[in-house]
Amino acid sequence: MAILDVQHIEKHFGATRVLEDISFSLEEGQALSIIGSSGSGKTTLLRCLNFLETPDHGTISVRGETLFDANDPSTQRESDIRKKRLHFGMVFQSFNLFPQYTALQNVTLARELLAKTEHTGDTHEVIQAEGKALLEKMGLADRMDNYPHQLSGGQQQRVAIARALAMKPDILCFDEPTSALDPELTGEVLKVIRSLADQHTTMVIVTHEMAFARDVADYVIFMDGGVIVEQGDPRQVIDNPQEERTRQFLAHYSDQ
Repeated sequence: MAILDVQHIEKHFGATRVLEDISFSLEEGQALSIIGSSGSGKTTLLRCLNFLETPDHGTISVRGETLFDANDPSTQRESDIRKKRLHFGMVFQSFNLFPQYTALQNVTLARELLAKTEHTGDTHEVIQAEGKALLEKMGLADRMDNYPHQLSGGQQQRVAIARALAMKPDILCFDEPTSALDPELTGEVLKVIRSLADQHTTMVIVTHEMAFARDVADYVIFMDGGVIVEQGDPRQVIDNPQEERTRQFLAHYSDQ
């Protein structure tokens, strides 16, 4: 059974069609890369997966449980949205760290709040220990007490990845995780994501790094104009695309 099953997702903003008939599935431990030009619908799709946007049509299921069905109002209750978001960890383009908190506090804050409000049974000591272990995993053992303004962009993004992992999501989502970074800092973040892929972390990665998408992902989707134009094995889609629109898009990157 697929860990993530997305069927016939559509999203419109007024008369503007942003997503149309988006369907795909993802097996546990797989990494999916979504590529496409700016405005193709990639970020909106991620926002629908994380319930930051409500699709106008379609279904989203995780581990066989239907989390959203556009035809079933019972799956759209605002009171349930927060719990549904816990299935997905989100890493944004712009880090979104709290400036008043240290790296470790940024990583552990949501877990601490969840333990208090939902009575998860996690103790402060356990949450702190796991937060420190995650920062060590990100290569930030010596930066735990630093505030965001004391960290480079690459370090901030690695804190954001640790924060998402701290919630133990079923699926980790990245929205252009290197787009806000200087080129020399991009490599350190891609190295972390590559290591997560090697550990079979289930991921959905919106990226403009074509070589990374080809070499790290198990599956790739090319989107244009709100639809899936081509999808399949990354080396097939990126090295030998079948659709003219895909060829045009990839030619633009090879010319840069």
